Amino acid sequence: MLHVSQPNPMAAGTTEVVPQTTVAAKEEKARNLVLKQGATVEELVRALASIGSTPREVIAILQNLRTAGALEAEIEVIG
Repeated sequence: MLHVSQPNPMAAGTTEVVPQTTVAAKEEKARNLVLKQGATVEELVRALASIGSTPREVIAILQNLRTAGALEAEIEVIG
């Protein structure tokens, strides 16, 4: 990312492009869960909620499970 440094209108000086070299990253702690074989969708959703998953994340997980063939269900998102 580049920033432009420009002097005030009445000041002597030139406009300069200043590269931004500072990068910040925040890594979240991993959130894991283990379900028994044959767990229900309700058990999965409760487990996901217990580790702080948002409703949007839960929906995305369910949709991906269905796409992968690991969930045989119709998913209807209301709202």
